[in-house]
Amino acid sequence: MHELICPNCHKPFSIDEQGYAQLLEQVRGKAFDKALAERVALLEEQSRQAQQLAVAQAEATLKEQLSQRDTQLVQLQSKLDAMGEKSQADLQLALANKEQTITELQAQLAQQESLRDNERLKVQAESQKALQAKEQAITELRSQVELQSKEAQLEVKQLQEQHELEKKILEREVDFYKDLKTRMSTKMLGETLEQHCALEFEQKLRTFYPRAYFEKDNDVVGGTKGDFIFRDYADDGELEYISIMFEMKNESDTTSTKHRNEDFLKKLDEDRRKKGCEYAVLVSLLEPDNELYNGGIVDKSHRYEKMYVIRPQFFLPLITLLVSTSRKSLDIRKQLFEAQQQSIDITHFEEDIEEFKDKLFHVHFKDIKLYPEKLAECGVLAYPLDYMAPVIPGHGDVNWPAFIAALNDIRYNGNAVIEVEDKAFEGSREDILNSIRLSKRYLDNYII
Repeated sequence: MHELICPNCHKPFSIDEQGYAQLLEQVRGKAFDKALAERVALLEEQSRQAQQLAVAQAEATLKEQLSQRDTQLVQLQSKLDAMGEKSQADLQLALANKEQTITELQAQLAQQESLRDNERLKVQAESQKALQAKEQAITELRSQVELQSKEAQLEVKQLQEQHELEKKILEREVDFYKDLKTRMSTKMLGETLEQHCALEFEQKLRTFYPRAYFEKDNDVVGGTKGDFIFRDYADDGELEYISIMFEMKNESDTTSTKHRNEDFLKKLDEDRRKKGCEYAVLVSLLEPDNELYNGGIVDKSHRYEKMYVIRPQFFLPLITLLVSTSRKSLDIRKQLFEAQQQSIDITHFEEDIEEFKDKLFHVHFKDIKLYPEKLAECGVLAYPLDYMAPVIPGHGDVNWPAFIAALNDIRYNGNAVIEVEDKAFEGSREDILNSIRLSKRYLDNYII
């Protein structure tokens, strides 16, 4: 059963299945189709109207947007026109500033070029002036050289004449000593030779060397001493620029044991080193028939450093010669003396080492070779290796006998190391070993 409601009275009523089906068929008939058609037509009209309304609204919105867009375009165009006018003005201003800057820079450049030209002309003028001065100096030097050459030739001639005169005097002295030997004993001959040399110096050379020390050596060191020591000093009286140890030897022809000059050279060298003398000279009348010694001054430096053997007649000439040679290097010696005073006072080493004897535990043995000509060029304030070089012991200027003697005096028994920095022995390992061997061999002469 189905319950339905009347559309007119609005009262419910019941209907069976068959009646419901018939009624439903009727509803779905013409009326339903009409109603459906009307409903569809209504919906289509509503849709059309809605569509028209939407289109109208869209057109209105679009027109409004186009209007706004046109307004914006006008505004933007106005802004662009204003910005264009401003940019043009700024550009013109920038161009004007740039032109002004270029003009200023060109003016500065022209000024600099003018200054440079003036400086170039000034330098050229100074160079020309210096060149003229140099040429003038060269001309003067040439004149001086020519004058000195003429003076040297004249001096050589005078020296030759003086030599001939001195030769005659020396020949007479030789004859005198030969005659003297036949008339005096051995001891008297030796003493007379010493007295003769002392008298010769005091009479003929003392005036020329007023500050010189020339005295008999009475200070026994190590059981030995020389005969005479000569020392001279610079003008200030502080710097010793030369020192000579003299030994006088003679013997009579009747003496049973004949000595040779070579017999006394080693002792003389030892005495020289102990007394700190630069030169050693044996004044000898021994070996009268040996032409080597009769010819003049015999240089023994190949065996003993700065050692000479002379006959008595060459006593004064040799002093004069050695003094003259040493005075030529006096300026260098002064610089070296100043450098030594600035670093370490080696002249008082033996005195100072006594004070430090309890503070010495390790000693290095190495030597230094001084190059006076380089020292004269660069001075004592230069880098030390510019005027000196490290060498193995015995090849340099260190006074090893004095140094080691001072160590022995304080009974030093600590370590002693040979330090090798000699470039001549750095070629190979064998060279290094040889340097150590040579150094030890040399030091063995002094080390107890």
